[in-house]
Amino acid sequence: MPMASEFFILGLTTDGKQFRPSDWAERLCGVMSCFRPPGTGGRNAHLQYSPLVRPTMTNGVKAVVVNESLKEIEPMAYHFVRQFATDNKLQMVEACHVELPADKR
Repeated sequence: MPMASEFFILGLTTDGKQFRPSDWAERLCGVMSCFRPPGTGGRNAHLQYSPLVRPTMTNGVKAVVVNESLKEIEPMAYHFVRQFATDNKLQMVEACHVELPADKR
């Protein structure tokens, strides 16, 4: 079984309550925007979310997708994101990218 390459931090606490404030995902991703793979982002990188930590919606729930390569680029940032989820008792779900068969693309 392949290792997960990403994990989701869901905007739900471990007891199923919605996490507040409602813009938590955008705030967290904004703080993490400077952590990115070398050579990405260009001149306006500070105005974009990092491709390694980005907000999304999953089944109607705000979430943040964190790419595991963040650990290699900046271990302290990776630890910060994991600790944020733990401190706030947020649900975390491991995920990996699954390629669609060529006839389904």
